[in-house]
Amino acid sequence: MKVNHPGYRFSMLIVMVAIAGFAQGMLLPLLSILLEEAGVSSSLNGLNATALYIGVLLASPFIEKPVRTFGYKPVITVGLLVMTISLILLPIWAFFWFWFVLRMVIGIADNMVHYATQVWITSTSTAKNRGRNISIYGLAFGLGFGAGPLMIHLLKVAEWLPFVIAAVLTFITWLFVSRLANEFPSQDIDTRAPQTTWARYRSVVKMAWFSLLPGFAYGYLEASLHGNYPVYALRSGLSIDQVSLLLPAFVVGGLLTQLPLGLASDKFGRKIILLTIATLGSACFFLMIAVEHSPTMLFLLFLAGGGCVGSLYSLGVAFMADLVPTYLLPTANVMMAVSFGLGSISGPLIGGWLIEMVEQGSVYYSIGGMLVLVVVAGLLFKQQHTEVEPHPS
Repeated sequence: MKVNHPGYRFSMLIVMVAIAGFAQGMLLPLLSILLEEAGVSSSLNGLNATALYIGVLLASPFIEKPVRTFGYKPVITVGLLVMTISLILLPIWAFFWFWFVLRMVIGIADNMVHYATQVWITSTSTAKNRGRNISIYGLAFGLGFGAGPLMIHLLKVAEWLPFVIAAVLTFITWLFVSRLANEFPSQDIDTRAPQTTWARYRSVVKMAWFSLLPGFAYGYLEASLHGNYPVYALRSGLSIDQVSLLLPAFVVGGLLTQLPLGLASDKFGRKIILLTIATLGSACFFLMIAVEHSPTMLFLLFLAGGGCVGSLYSLGVAFMADLVPTYLLPTANVMMAVSFGLGSISGPLIGGWLIEMVEQGSVYYSIGGMLVLVVVAGLLFKQQHTEVEPHPS
């Protein structure tokens, strides 16, 4: 029997996002460490880390139509199944290009899952609880993403074990999501609204271009931290065990502030909260340069930095949903996925290059500088569209 209760649906979507975050959070540092131990250069290591986000970008232009045609559930279930199979295949052959292709496939599947989930949640949330709901979504992803790097410890037991655990959890999630009743995005379109895909893209950019930048910045810093930072840290004299604590500290910081910041954005406005956390986050990363040889201080700054910018993506999604009408939400979420993917590709590539060229402080300069650019862009952005109340599905 298919379940259509809003509470059950929201709970299942949140659990599913947590598991997807777990798989993603595990893969980035785990494969980076395995490639580093195999003697792969930091530049190539960064390139391999971008594969997942190349998959995100490849899927983005084609994902809106299947969701509008077939509904949310089929897209999510196919994505989860593809992720399960890919995770099982990863430990079979430790070859650079084999991993590159599989990471790309996982990126496509990951985009299917997150895109359909984001549109489902934003379309069925009201303006008054949107920040809270998207924050819970971000909290769930963060919990999973933060737990992912802990799988590094299982490399001592068997290299295949983390991949199998992630695959089993993803498959169990698929079983639960398969019980949900299918729903479709809103089809209520203003007759004056743009009808072509490119016209809809232009409308979203005009109304909400700044709201896309937090997604870019979050993808940039997330991929840099989990793709470049293990390499940078090992070369700086930190141990694998210390790295496996620093990355979760960043995520834990984001978890602690995710819901409070979401509620604050409901009350005080998304833009002011976004500008505040980006400013404080950049300060944290620039301070890391001065204390990078103190694991304790690094841990505290990673915790604080995560608390500041761990909500960038979810607040960006909520702000985007404030700025565009309901019928443009599927299109806007596609553009958010593209923005996140571009940031996630840029982060490891720029970070890997900086590790080779600048060395000391390279990753911190990269992330801190990106956050400064977000603040500047936010100060230039003028809201042109009033908040639009969505039609609950």
